[in-house]
Amino acid sequence: MFLIDFILHIDAHIASLVTQFGPWTYLILFAIIFIETGVVIMPFLPGDSLLFAAGAVAATSAGIAAGLNHWVFMVLFFIAAVAGDSLNFWIGRTGGYRLVKHPIIGRFIKENHIREAEGFFEKHGAMAIIIGRYMPIVRTFVPFVAGISQFPFVHFLRNTVIAAFSWSFIATGAGYMFGNIPFVKRHFSVIIIGIALVTLLPTIIGVIRSLVINHRTKKIDQSKK
Repeated sequence: MFLIDFILHIDAHIASLVTQFGPWTYLILFAIIFIETGVVIMPFLPGDSLLFAAGAVAATSAGIAAGLNHWVFMVLFFIAAVAGDSLNFWIGRTGGYRLVKHPIIGRFIKENHIREAEGFFEKHGAMAIIIGRYMPIVRTFVPFVAGISQFPFVHFLRNTVIAAFSWSFIATGAGYMFGNIPFVKRHFSVIIIGIALVTLLPTIIGVIRSLVINHRTKKIDQSKK
């Protein structure tokens, strides 16, 4: 599948984009991050790994020759994340559960993802916006759920700016600083998988915990019968 190959070899694909499109690579990667955070049916697009890889490519001779700059990437990813989250928030505010129940759109919005995001938002409150930025899939649904819950947009935007700023600068900066170390270059796919697993770990733990609690609840209910 192309998407899996793109994620696992994202450095090579970004390098290919640089060769073909030069500075237009900025716009292409901006669009990917904007869609990943802004369109609730696109949570599977790469986020953290793309930022890391973009920073790494900006440090290569090909990236430098194309005029790519990691600082520009940081700023563009920051803007894309804030704009995407804001769009997602207003989609949730105006569309809400009508989209989840829609016969076509609802096929792309998993109700269990919505419930996980709701639980995450209820548990962490406003901090869910900042914490969720570092969690794939969750970061796409938290703004949507915040919109559904009628969370004040001013407070949402403040936390989104903090989250997007730290996320874009840390992930892109890490790629720029470490992405071209020989060991990292040789094992780039493994490191990308590692980044994905680390960022997904809180979500995986939450799912397992939820399954355990549900299992225990069923056992208690059965014992009472």
